[in-house]
Amino acid sequence: MPRPIKKAESTVSLSLDSKDIAILKVLQQNARATVKEIADQVHLSTTPVHERIKRMEESGVIKQYATLVDHTKVKKGLMVICYVSLKQHDKTAGGKFIKRMHELNEVIECYNISGEFDFMLKVVAESMDAYYDFHVNKLSQAENIGHVQSVFVMGVIKQTHVLVH
Repeated sequence: MPRPIKKAESTVSLSLDSKDIAILKVLQQNARATVKEIADQVHLSTTPVHERIKRMEESGVIKQYATLVDHTKVKKGLMVICYVSLKQHDKTAGGKFIKRMHELNEVIECYNISGEFDFMLKVVAESMDAYYDFHVNKLSQAENIGHVQSVFVMGVIKQTHVLVH
């Protein structure tokens, strides 16, 4: 599980300067970089770098530190995008669906979307048989499911976690 930042996140927007952006660039490439390594790269001493990182963690700019895993190397070689519509669209029904998606390990991303469907899920599975089992015995059994459309990913062209360039 990713290591979340435990500080209370501020609802106030944080203004980032060029040094903050430079620090974020380094951390996006290597979240294990030491404060000294970051300081050397952004041309600051360690104390202001540490303070800036702490400020970005506390404000929620930095949400967590995580390890990116190649899903094909951990027997999760099948990736599926599932579009899901709900039968009912009230707050309670939506909340139950969202809670259920958090419980399903196969669902690695879930987005509330506009258009014909209500949610888009990114699902990984070991095989087509494993996905079929997930679809029939877990996803379709979730309360309030209206329609599910599965799109099978044939190849990944671009996948990044980098937001700050």
